Amino acid sequence: MLILDGESLNLEGMKKLLYEKERLTVSVHSLKKVEESRKAVEKIVAESKIVYGINTGFGKFSDVLIEKKDVETLQCNLIQSHACGVGEPFPEVVSRAMLILRTNALLKGYSGVRPLLIQKLVDLVNADIHPVVPQQGSLGASGDLAPLAHLALTLMGEGEVFYKKERVSAANALEQERITPISLTAKEGLALINGTQAMTAMGVVAHLEAENIAYHADLISAVTMEGLRGIIDAFDADIHLARGYQEQIDVAERIRHYLRDSRLTTKQGELRVQDAYSIRCIPQVHGATWQTLGYVKDKLEIEMNAATDNPLIFNEGEKVISGGNFHGQPIALAMDFLKVAIAEIANISERRVERLVNPQLNDDLPPFLSPSPGLESGAMIMQYTAASLVSENKTLAHPASVDSIPSSANQEDHVSMGTIASRHAYQIITNTRKVLAIEAICALEAAEYRGIQRMASSTHTFLKHVRDFIKPIMKDRIFSKDIQSMENWLKETSNHRNAVLLQ
Repeated sequence: MLILDGESLNLEGMKKLLYEKERLTVSVHSLKKVEESRKAVEKIVAESKIVYGINTGFGKFSDVLIEKKDVETLQCNLIQSHACGVGEPFPEVVSRAMLILRTNALLKGYSGVRPLLIQKLVDLVNADIHPVVPQQGSLGASGDLAPLAHLALTLMGEGEVFYKKERVSAANALEQERITPISLTAKEGLALINGTQAMTAMGVVAHLEAENIAYHADLISAVTMEGLRGIIDAFDADIHLARGYQEQIDVAERIRHYLRDSRLTTKQGELRVQDAYSIRCIPQVHGATWQTLGYVKDKLEIEMNAATDNPLIFNEGEKVISGGNFHGQPIALAMDFLKVAIAEIANISERRVERLVNPQLNDDLPPFLSPSPGLESGAMIMQYTAASLVSENKTLAHPASVDSIPSSANQEDHVSMGTIASRHAYQIITNTRKVLAIEAICALEAAEYRGIQRMASSTHTFLKHVRDFIKPIMKDRIFSKDIQSMENWLKETSNHRNAVLLQ
């Protein structure tokens, strides 16, 4: 059972909630703060004080006053009018993350919602009822309005959800779990949608998968080292200590560990004096990506525990301030940075694939790793596919955050496009996993050609495991199936399981 308190949620906790389906509860202390904040909203309504979003319109309509009798209708209208997302839905795990993150933000006690609303969000998480949220339609300020409006619809018993591996009406799923839909009252609709939880949820899932990819990239490149009889001297600890980047030092150490007893790697001068950069500079390139992952993790964990709606209520309602915490710029920049960093993992991986298959570069391996060069094309077109994916990544890596289009009659005249950045980051991660799958297939084939008995213990164990579902290339076949199988293994095998496997 994981306790949310609005302050201490981290990526490790999110991993448990998202992938291990740990149950959720909330801090009693945090609920007290929520209750105090709610009393302040009710006092504002009772006294007819003019406060944005409680008894006024929204955006450019902020100067339109709403009568007390229409305050609840205002919230319902807000959700229905803003639920205009389009496109394919976010992956179910992302909509689950949105529910968790929105709950955590409201628990900070600055938003003025009822404890009942928070309990309903927790009920959805624990019942595995996840809103169907279209991916497109958010500008990333005033937060993720359209995506989060689709989340709010679920609480009202409207819209669609993922439930028991099916896409069904929210009303149907709530009825089966005996969860009563909620009628939103003053401030609650705005509190649900004014925030960065769509981009942050997508960012959390992207980061968790990116980290796993980065670990696998180190392992796969170690196998490539064996297939190409790479020079291990370039991974000597002193070289990397001399530069001083801890992440670079760590990558070099991991690869030395994987190859600690290999008889396929060489020393400088044995076959050649230096390897190409895609081999020699693995610690420097992969290490720089690890630096980026650290930066992104820091920003995500701050945002996961942030109050990002508007207005915020302080001092038991004595201070209610309209601000801009919904602006997604910190996450937009972090996601754009992540895009570039993971695209580089694919870039250098594809160059290693080229060296494995190109007869002018692969140190006497069969051309294109073909069992019968000419009659059999072997891995020739796998490299084409990798090159295509890398090229697509370069387009997706263009920063979304440098763009802005004014909205709401120019009241909201600078926006972050952070949700676009996080979506593109996930697409790049998916593409990069495919490129690594191709490198893994080619690297294992090359290492096997060199001699299984001469492989390192760790990489040999990796080869034996993969051979359970991908056989050696004895003749041409539909390699798309192999790439898919390898990609699935990379996605489903966490670094922890991988470490156990390779001990």
